[in-house]
Amino acid sequence: MVEKLSTPAGRAVYAERKWLSEAPYGWVKHVLGFRRFSLRGLAQVRGEWDLVCLAVNAKRLHALMAA
Repeated sequence: MVEKLSTPAGRAVYAERKWLSEAPYGWVKHVLGFRRFSLRGLAQVRGEWDLVCLAVNAKRLHALMAA
């Protein structure tokens, strides 16, 4: 990793990757206040995560349609 980040191209790729992965989680945590799952089991957690993602997308769509 040190070798990859030692080049300007490597730093640019890493910076773009970090930006892309952090924004949706920031929305989920800050805007929706979602910090932990209420259900147990992988299938139920996946269902709950799908609902959270649906809520984020609906909120963003509403804001985009209003503009």
